[in-house]
Amino acid sequence: MFQLLWILLIGFVLGVIAKLILRGPQSIPWWLTMLLGAAGAWLGNAVAGWIGVRNTSGIDWIRHLLQLGFAVALVAFVAPAWSSRRTR
Repeated sequence: MFQLLWILLIGFVLGVIAKLILRGPQSIPWWLTMLLGAAGAWLGNAVAGWIGVRNTSGIDWIRHLLQLGFAVALVAFVAPAWSSRRTR
C-alpha cells in the first residue's frame, strides 16, 4: 500500500515538473498529470535498467533524467490530444 502511494506521489511530482518544462498551457486534469508522471517514471526505470544505469553507487542522475524525459514526452503527447478531445 505504501509503495502505491509513493508511486503516485512521485508520478504527481514528475508530471508537474513536466508541465512546468513544457511551453504553453497543458489543460489536463491533475489525475492525468499524476498517471503520466508515474508512467514516465516506470518507462525511465525500464530504460535505465536496459542500458545498465538503474542502480549506481551514488545518486542515479541518469535514471532520474530518463524518468523526467519520458514524463515530459508523455505530457507533450497527451495534453494536445486531451484538449482536442474536450473541445469536440
